Amino acid sequence: MEQRISIGEHISRVLGIPEEHVNVCLALFDDGATVPFIARYRKEITGSLDEVQVENIRREKESYQALLSRKEFIIEKIDSLGALTDNLREQIHRCMDIKSLEDLYLPYKPKQRTRASLARARGLEPLAKMVMSQNLTEPETAALRFCNNKEVSSPADALAGAIDIIAEWISENRQARSFVRDEYRKNGIFRSKVVKGKEEEGSKYSDYYDYSEPLRRCRSHRFLAVARGVAEGILTSKLVIEDSVAISRLNGMFVKRSAGVKVRDILERAIADGYRRLLRPSIENEVYNDLKRRSDADAVKIFSTSLHQILMYPPMPGNRILAIDPGFRTGCKIVCLDSQGKLLHHDLIYPVAPRNDVDGARALLGKLLKKYNISLIAIGNGTAGRETYEFVKSLNLGNDIGVEIVSEQGASIYSASDVAREEFPDKDITVRGAVSIGRRLLDPLAELVKIPPQSIGVGQYQHDVNQSILKESLDFTVKSCVNQVGVDVNTASRQLLSYVAGIGDTLAGNILAYRNEHGPFKTKKELLKVPRLGPKAFQQCAGFLRIPDASDILDRTAVHPERYGLVEKMAHDTGKSLSDIIASPELLDNIDFTKYVGDDVGLPTITDIVAELKKPGRDPRISDEDVRYDLQIKNFEDLRVGQVLNGKVSNITAFGAFVDIGIKESGLLHISQMSDRYISSPYDVVSIGMTVSVKVIGLDEGRRRINLSMKNSD
Repeated sequence: MEQRISIGEHISRVLGIPEEHVNVCLALFDDGATVPFIARYRKEITGSLDEVQVENIRREKESYQALLSRKEFIIEKIDSLGALTDNLREQIHRCMDIKSLEDLYLPYKPKQRTRASLARARGLEPLAKMVMSQNLTEPETAALRFCNNKEVSSPADALAGAIDIIAEWISENRQARSFVRDEYRKNGIFRSKVVKGKEEEGSKYSDYYDYSEPLRRCRSHRFLAVARGVAEGILTSKLVIEDSVAISRLNGMFVKRSAGVKVRDILERAIADGYRRLLRPSIENEVYNDLKRRSDADAVKIFSTSLHQILMYPPMPGNRILAIDPGFRTGCKIVCLDSQGKLLHHDLIYPVAPRNDVDGARALLGKLLKKYNISLIAIGNGTAGRETYEFVKSLNLGNDIGVEIVSEQGASIYSASDVAREEFPDKDITVRGAVSIGRRLLDPLAELVKIPPQSIGVGQYQHDVNQSILKESLDFTVKSCVNQVGVDVNTASRQLLSYVAGIGDTLAGNILAYRNEHGPFKTKKELLKVPRLGPKAFQQCAGFLRIPDASDILDRTAVHPERYGLVEKMAHDTGKSLSDIIASPELLDNIDFTKYVGDDVGLPTITDIVAELKKPGRDPRISDEDVRYDLQIKNFEDLRVGQVLNGKVSNITAFGAFVDIGIKESGLLHISQMSDRYISSPYDVVSIGMTVSVKVIGLDEGRRRINLSMKNSD
């Protein structure tokens, strides 16, 4: 009998992480530790597991606990039926796979009225058992014993009921279900067809009008595209296996060679009926749901990776910004922001059609640029964005004032949100939207956390995937970015603070309330005075918070307060002050760090501390690249096959990337056109925000599609 394994051993097997490190993480979770804290500040005891590994342990822990709860429920239900044997109980306990567990439970699961249940009610289950034993030579004779004028009229009627019961047994058999499940996985085909009469209406799904692909090769984006087409009534889809092959194999599993001809015929009829009516539809639905979950997981992974790149765009602090939300008929909304993102002024200009008030717009912009000492102009990339950009560039502002095109995705969501109304209760949504565009240059992360991640405009099929899984993954991504960068506790919004490890929305509100009442925090220890922010929450959040002008230099850094004493000892041993060390970080190179290794601190932590002291409060976000669009290309009609253009990657999917080339339509850079060598993922070549040189290789005027290539685009 197989020995049951512990949760730590199970997770270790699933994730390939040493059991001792898994158990450490589980103990830390039980103690209230957060994923960012464990990954950053407990490296010695976790074997330096990264944030993703720690998060995977947390998720597997939840899955394992859900499996245990399901086992307890199943055991209780089967026991209440008086059908729980010691062997069955042990099988349930040993089961570590949810599908196998449900297969064990299926014969005992409460059912609605079925053909088999009606046959049982007519007293035909003993006949079914006799046929299944395959010892009968004359099943019709045996069936006579079950005939009566009221419920069973003839031997044929009795045998038909027995067939219904046997068909259900076949459909609930673990071995049969496992075989059909494997058959779908190995040889299944995913097919879709256009609904007759929907060809013109559903032209965007034309690639799937007569589509067929092995299930094992079906990529996430293709499955989700078909699923969306089905939901919109354009397509039909189904999963297919060879029925004759499956039925033949099932006959071999259940029909004995010694069975008589008549019994064999009855059993084969029951097997075929059970397969077609019960077993295949059940497994097909299960496999379809598995394919959906897998496709969702792939899409969510792509979405999360793209979101991470968007959130980690480099900030442009210290600039006073004039932001423009472009428009044609309604004009271009203008806001002026100080270097902290505070709204100083808002206005309206009409430099583009239909008014074309270029002179008035030029005069007002010149006045505002000078009055508010503007150093950077942000222009939204939506409607009229290109025309507005050309107008601003025509002003010849020189090198003192930069001009940047900024993604508007989600700005309208923010402008109508409670957060925006709270920040600007007396301003309309157009002003709020322009403010959001401008602040995205100052600090993209701080601004974008105010918008639901699904609305930022990256990824694929985000509205088609499981929304709870999507939200969990995106929340993890946002938290990861926020804690990786760190947060200035004296300037952060409630939304930004809420993502810091150990804080959440309630404590974030309490921190803001305390800050508003008592002024800026002067030390990290002062956080302990915030209502409901106790030692445990302080332990989790303190390392990720910053006080840039704190008198204690370490409060400006990512060094955790629990290690301040260690840092002071290191400084003391050099004969220098901590200020001297930070001013001359080369002094750290002469320290023998091994002598500071102890029971609770090791080289991974010391290495992190030294890196932080060399660049205290450093921002890990990478430098951005500026893209120079071809100003001669103003719309789709200006494009020609063979043109080489500059663009910026705006979105990444499983099948490629979309590139902003400075017009309304983005071009598709298919994964096959990214490199002359084979690549498994677009992320091997490009990233969100990356500037690329691309060649136009195809134009579909009807669908306004632009196909691009990075091959030989120089």
